Amino acid sequence: MLQSFPVSYLTVLQEGTSASVGSRQVAGEEAKEGMKQKIFMQESDASNFLKRRGKRSPKSQNEVNVENRQKLRDDELRREYYEEQRNEFENFVEEQRDEQEERTREAVEQWRQWHYDGLYPPYLYNRHHI
Repeated sequence: MLQSFPVSYLTVLQEGTSASVGSRQVAGEEAKEGMKQKIFMQESDASNFLKRRGKRSPKSQNEVNVENRQKLRDDELRREYYEEQRNEFENFVEEQRDEQEERTREAVEQWRQWHYDGLYPPYLYNRHHI
């Protein structure tokens, strides 16, 4: 539960608990300094971080390579996704077609049985050869 509190609230809680226990105010200031060191980086580190590459400076070859690999990976994932979607749709269409053909065959078979008068052999064997 304490993880969701802002840092300033935690420092207030630390000072409040140190005052209630009766320890010196110096301990509270030391705790504040410890919190600042955890949150902020050294000035030299920050300036190096910002000086690495300006907005208009060219990208290094490593950065270009990393970006290209990321693009190729994204393209491959996108290709696989759409291929999977297409295969699923094709399977669905094939199942629908098979079901429709089965229903049509059953309906035709029922029609032949209903209209068969018994005088001739079934339809498949009663073809006239010319």
